[in-house]
Amino acid sequence: MNDARIIEKTVEYVRGELGQAEGGHDWFHIQRVFRNTLLIAREEEVDILVVSLAALLHDIADAKFYGGDEKIGPKKADSFLRSVKIPARTRNHVVKIIEHLSFKNSLDPEKKTFQSKELQVVQDADRLDAIGAIGIARAFSYGGYGGRKLHDPDIPPNPGMSKAEYKKSKGPTINHFYEKLLLLKDRMNTQTGKKLAEDRHQFMLNFLEEFHREWNGSA
Repeated sequence: MNDARIIEKTVEYVRGELGQAEGGHDWFHIQRVFRNTLLIAREEEVDILVVSLAALLHDIADAKFYGGDEKIGPKKADSFLRSVKIPARTRNHVVKIIEHLSFKNSLDPEKKTFQSKELQVVQDADRLDAIGAIGIARAFSYGGYGGRKLHDPDIPPNPGMSKAEYKKSKGPTINHFYEKLLLLKDRMNTQTGKKLAEDRHQFMLNFLEEFHREWNGSA
């Protein structure tokens, strides 16, 4: 099976698995991350098959929808990759990326032991989809899904959380901007990622300024 057919089969699989997923973590999120990945990869020396498969499979079973179990996603990805006869070296690299990709895992010192240029590219692509206009929409989609408050001035953000604290957090959606989304611009890995993050970051700052102005009833 050639690479193009492998990608086609992966797209078919992921679309089927995530057809009813929460709006911020559905097939369209995967599609955007995949496109961002290919865009960033143009400027980097990476294995295109590895970054493509990692982008397509990175949220195949997001732990937050599986009781916090971080093993299900990598296992499902590994099982699928075996089914399409991906060589062990490529398969293991893709699974490693999925295991280390998320923001919460960047808060875990033990998860910083694995690095690759392919991880950096897919991580930037995923982080781009967490900021800007799409990032704002996704934040409130997931906040509504989880029954979170929009904002509560009596619950201050906690941007210095450990991984365990981050996973347990049930704070208002506005806090999520200060605890994660506004931090991503300075955590981008690639030059392309950093450049693309600038305008999206500023868009969020403008949104938050307007949000707080309207919240406080300012003229």
